[in-house]
Amino acid sequence: MSSLVLDGGLATHLEALGCDLSDELWSAKLLMEDPDVIRRAHLDYFTAGADVATTASYQASIPGFVRHGLTPGQARDLIRLSVTLAVQARDAAGHGMVAASVGPYGAYLANGAEYTGDYDLDEGGLLDWHRDRFEILATSGADVLACETIPSFHEARALAVLLRETPSVQAWVSFSCRDGEHISDGTAFKDSAALFEDLSNVTAVGVNCTAPRFIPSLISQGATVVYPNSGETWDAAAQRWTGLTDPIEYGEAAAEWHALGATHIGGCCRTTPAHIREIRSHLA
Repeated sequence: MSSLVLDGGLATHLEALGCDLSDELWSAKLLMEDPDVIRRAHLDYFTAGADVATTASYQASIPGFVRHGLTPGQARDLIRLSVTLAVQARDAAGHGMVAASVGPYGAYLANGAEYTGDYDLDEGGLLDWHRDRFEILATSGADVLACETIPSFHEARALAVLLRETPSVQAWVSFSCRDGEHISDGTAFKDSAALFEDLSNVTAVGVNCTAPRFIPSLISQGATVVYPNSGETWDAAAQRWTGLTDPIEYGEAAAEWHALGATHIGGCCRTTPAHIREIRSHLA
């Protein structure tokens, strides 16, 4: 069974390159301040063996940039720039694809809601919030949209509407999950994934930024795209990560996920080019 190796944590690698991401825009603030380092981070992941670079648009949104003093036009240009940088890295590497990150509303809130689905908007409000950025990214030249870290059934329904309106745009959808059977708001993963069953432009449905220990169960529930975090735990009180998953162990786990049926495999928060190198090695 063939597989695509996705990249790892973009923000994690940017921090390793010396970037300060202590801002509600997270890695997206570098679209304003230092776009060259984003291009370098993408290239590092391609060099490590990734087939796909996921853009720095996860936390990028028009209202988020406007809140930082930009005009809506400037915000739209920066969202397009996130794709341009990944395309440039892909061309420099001589291989690969670009996935335009469509992050959740919770990323804009910057309060951890992408892991709870505790939102102040209903489905209609979420549809309105997503529409402008979705349309920008859908026409940006990316190979695929990565609708990722979705914690909420209502948000998934809103994204399904947008994907149904753009049948020529390829996408994958990945949820943040609280355990091996439920997305973060408590909805069954199977029920959430079923929203996209009739959409031929959705190439895969799965999970990301979820503990690796839940991945085998979620694959048994139908997940085919899997890019969990490193297995470390965020200590909110101490404001630091605890625990560690070795890249070699991560690569071994990736081989297991592939054998179980995953077709798109990578990493999310706290994974690095070293993790992706091990995934490539174990899947080779």
